[in-house]
Amino acid sequence: MNRSTTICVCGAGTMGSGIAQVCAQSGFATILFDVNEDMIVKSRSGLNERLQLLLQKEKIDAAEKEQIIRRLSFTSIINECKADIIIEAISEQKKAKLDLFNQLTLINSPQTIFATNTSSISISEIAKEIDHPSQLIGMHFFNPAPIMKLVEIIKTDKTNASVVETIISFTKQLNKIPVLCNDAPGFIVNRVARHYYLEAMKLLEAGLADIETVDTVMEASGFKMGPFKLMDLIGIDINYSVSKIVWEALDKPERLKPSHIQQQKVTEGALGRKSGKGFYQY
Repeated sequence: MNRSTTICVCGAGTMGSGIAQVCAQSGFATILFDVNEDMIVKSRSGLNERLQLLLQKEKIDAAEKEQIIRRLSFTSIINECKADIIIEAISEQKKAKLDLFNQLTLINSPQTIFATNTSSISISEIAKEIDHPSQLIGMHFFNPAPIMKLVEIIKTDKTNASVVETIISFTKQLNKIPVLCNDAPGFIVNRVARHYYLEAMKLLEAGLADIETVDTVMEASGFKMGPFKLMDLIGIDINYSVSKIVWEALDKPERLKPSHIQQQKVTEGALGRKSGKGFYQY
């Protein structure tokens, strides 16, 4: 892939904004789309702040910062979402993703690659209900996208081999590490990580340890972030949604049953850093 390739990222939340930043920093013309204009304004401001911080840390110079900004464009008009690769990073709801992809296929070339950043929804199920399923692939970034190196590349039985090759190459051009896997509940990382979160909450439920102790012990054991801090960073609602999807997809095994503590946090709107309160106060 050459740098004339155009990227469109759909969804200007934390993840989408981070992915757009990574693409623009890597030399690609990048469109960031969101139906909510307030999100566009917030995303533009956040991107500028992060780039200014990189400038202050001498990770980029002033000329690089301006070049990155020039590569970025923002829109709330879906008809302007025309690109070679479209990365979907909207809410973790299958219907919303399907509606978006079906609108985008009408205005894009049959050769456009559609990548979903879903962390848990079956990509094979999405592929069944869209045009050009051979052009659909999973491209699962991790939060915060500008820092985290791993990207899970998830293919379905219908994904064209050339699409897989292109996305692996593209991921490497983003200075990320691609890991290819087949579509399965939770893919690799979220399947393995369920126990990290769920067992921590079982300790809390049983009164065997408090939040701070669990996080402190896990960090002292070598983990960069304890499970409760990590859930707050990811978003408790997102983490809970992933737990439910994986649990249901695997026929509801008891060991993977979502925690009522997490469900209560979601009901209360205590979603972590983004809401100012989760397992910790921010």
